[in-house]
Amino acid sequence: MIILMRIIIFVLLMLPTISFAQTLEFDFTDFDSTKSSAEQGDANAQYFLGIRYDYGNGIPENDAEAVKWHRLAAEQGLSIAQYSLGLRYDNGDGIPENDSEAVKWYRLAAEQGDADAQYNLGVMYATGEGVPENYLTAYVWMSVSAAQGSQNAKDGIEKIKTVITNKELAQGQALASTCFESNYKDCP
Repeated sequence: MIILMRIIIFVLLMLPTISFAQTLEFDFTDFDSTKSSAEQGDANAQYFLGIRYDYGNGIPENDAEAVKWHRLAAEQGLSIAQYSLGLRYDNGDGIPENDSEAVKWYRLAAEQGDADAQYNLGVMYATGEGVPENYLTAYVWMSVSAAQGSQNAKDGIEKIKTVITNKELAQGQALASTCFESNYKDCP
């Protein structure tokens, strides 16, 4: 079961990197090149080095190193690394589970337009994990994620609609519109 979960997480982490990897100035498939760039502070290389350590792609798996490199990239503002670190805290993958930390990193990535982070942040608000339960805020974050095509967010919105009033729905739609139009800077 653990192996299956690691495979699922790997796929989730790697999907957004396919087009992202095409813009890099280093060969992320070469460990030495990636490590050298990461050590020089390249956030993209730090993220990919974390992936290499996480899944043992040509090197021994090392969760501590994976978390270290993802954190360094996330602290530099790389949204995919912020989302990845949020996911790690959310699931306790390589670090102790900490919902408050998951929310922190999801929010940072969500505010940069990461649709997966926006959806996961919405889930955290809907379930009250790491934040007080708030269906209106959950609706807002799932709405902006859905606007970017997330089917999970679209499904989540339908579930939230069953527990909020029409007045709250209208308020949520207005807040989501403001959030989207402000490029995710004016969101609850």
